[in-house]
Amino acid sequence: MHVITTSPDHVITTPNAVMTGLAAPSRGSCELSTWHVAMNAGATGPEHSIDREQAWTVVAGTLEVTSASRTDKVSAGQTLLLPPDVRRRIHAPEAAEAYVAMRADALVSVPGEPEPRVLPWAR
Repeated sequence: MHVITTSPDHVITTPNAVMTGLAAPSRGSCELSTWHVAMNAGATGPEHSIDREQAWTVVAGTLEVTSASRTDKVSAGQTLLLPPDVRRRIHAPEAAEAYVAMRADALVSVPGEPEPRVLPWAR
């Protein structure tokens, strides 16, 4: 058993969101990564795909997720499962928070970038 205590070192701020890393290999997990996402109202992340399934559980506000030419609203109390290798874009029409879980070895691909990369808050 391993208890993880969050620290400022686990927080990464991007132009679109603040991610607080929870479980990850760098913090004692063998297979999984989890993190908390906080997005301000009007924030939109870049279009991207992840090569592993993700589960997003919204705990505050609403997220609009566009994937495969379809947009779904995911509100507090709902969980969205995003399949691997499908482009998606996440938008917060209002301030929103979610917890995300996935396998720790995932890579993200962004259109226009030559190589996939790791998600630093998930490692």
